Amino acid sequence: MTTIDETVAQIQEDVVKELEKRQRLRELDLFVLDNSIRESTVGQLRGHTLENKFKIFEEVKNCGFKNIVVASFAHMTRVDDEFVQMLLAKGEDPKTLFSFSEVTESVKKGIPDTTTVPIGLKKMQQFRLQNPILEIDLVDKRVNYEKFTTEDVCQLLLHWIEWSMKYLPGDPKILVNLRDFPDAMIQSLKRVIAVVQFLANLPEKKRPFGIMFEEPTGRYLPEEVGAWTAGVRKTMQQNGWEAGKLLAHVHKRYALGEVVQLECLVNGANGIWAGVCEEGAAMGHACSIVTLINLIRMGNKKVLESYDCSYLRTAAINVTRITTGRDPHPKQVIYGDRALDLSFDFGGIGGGILAKCEFDMAKFFGEEAPIRISTLASNSLIARRLIQLFGDNPQFTEETGQKMKEVMIEDLKQNRKEEYMSEVGVAILFDRAGGKLTPKMQEVIQNIEVNGVHERELLANIREIWDTWDLKELEKGDDALEFHSFYNGFMAPYFGCYRCDDTRQGLQAIDMDTDGLVDWGEFTVYLKWALHQYPQIKDADELLSVAFRKGLIPAMRDEILQNRKPK
Repeated sequence: MTTIDETVAQIQEDVVKELEKRQRLRELDLFVLDNSIRESTVGQLRGHTLENKFKIFEEVKNCGFKNIVVASFAHMTRVDDEFVQMLLAKGEDPKTLFSFSEVTESVKKGIPDTTTVPIGLKKMQQFRLQNPILEIDLVDKRVNYEKFTTEDVCQLLLHWIEWSMKYLPGDPKILVNLRDFPDAMIQSLKRVIAVVQFLANLPEKKRPFGIMFEEPTGRYLPEEVGAWTAGVRKTMQQNGWEAGKLLAHVHKRYALGEVVQLECLVNGANGIWAGVCEEGAAMGHACSIVTLINLIRMGNKKVLESYDCSYLRTAAINVTRITTGRDPHPKQVIYGDRALDLSFDFGGIGGGILAKCEFDMAKFFGEEAPIRISTLASNSLIARRLIQLFGDNPQFTEETGQKMKEVMIEDLKQNRKEEYMSEVGVAILFDRAGGKLTPKMQEVIQNIEVNGVHERELLANIREIWDTWDLKELEKGDDALEFHSFYNGFMAPYFGCYRCDDTRQGLQAIDMDTDGLVDWGEFTVYLKWALHQYPQIKDADELLSVAFRKGLIPAMRDEILQNRKPK
């Protein structure tokens, strides 16, 4: 029987071996071939316009990525054709620009066409692009490999390598992409290794810049793809091609994408070809920002020297917006809205206080970690969130934080499900918990833009009612209503008596600057809150109802109770 000491010793030995992976990632000089322009269009509901492509190109350059895929040509004239011409006309260096090309135009009776120049290469020659990515499938079902042998495959690649060197400008960096890598490794491993060996043994002047491969299915475990990668790298090294690039690309399907990509890097890949954000393919792909940040948190200094990694988060957000018209999913790792949140004021948990030795992602990106408000947030964190959003104020205390938490818990008991993280969410929570909304809160919330067409229309409808009552006052057009106008225009359905003490005291809850008037800005705090918390609101009447019943009336009730306390 194995003793505990023997088991412990074995575990420690296994861990030491696994830690070698971290060492490899820490020391890796990663080559990034950016594919943001092309990858982000794959499988999208909307393609990229010319303007989109230029904007993405600038975001990529801001990250310090120098090697960029700019096109994938077809017989039909596409946006890529015009984009590339304009890019070069502006003086972009063709030495760093890459484009995809097939290695055959057609397959007839099991034999690929080996003479017709593929349209990708033809257009690269026409537009004076320099660096081709020759895409090949090694288990193409259309090909009869008994007739078109592995040697023929190698000669086909050599033919287009030599053609590229002869007809493309400058000194082309030629990459060969093993497009069906997993299938080929499973179905015809010998053919894959033979092709890699052939490329490795070419004279140095003809040898490609490197090999690319992709795992486009998302089916395979990291260890499987890692073993395949190690086999390719070993073949390259055994045949004197130590300096050759080996670039990995992984599509997502079952949430293994980034781990597969890191495993490829551990096992011999020295680069990636990827977009800066995960958009692309059916379910996205392992993007460069996630891979780079993982290397950085493990202590890799080389990528910090090679790329402007502090801009990665901004670029990933912007490219996502350009591609989809929306922000990244809030829980998207690294660049989602909630990726930097501080949720707990203790350590040992994601979203908690970081130890001194831990990588501080918010600090790395030059941002202050947003404090997440929930029923698990401590009183001090809630107070810190108020200060974070609205500056110092004597009301922002731990005691206030406790009262706000009590309101949150009561909301849940009443089957009321709201968020308290945003400026407007936390401000109204503060108000409902007995706080007095500050002018700074009003200022911050007034500056929040209402982007939806429907939401803007609802606010405009209420503003029309407001202006109707404003015209009846002596001071017109001052963005303020006297209490009696505000009562008659908006409050009457909810408070039966204007002159009652409770009603007049409640009105003070909305008078943030205590000038005896209700300002439009003060009122819109509650309107914007209602639109934010209840986006399904259909019309102006429902918006007013929600704003009063769930926002203003609870705040007014608190104001009334405060005034009833003995002095």
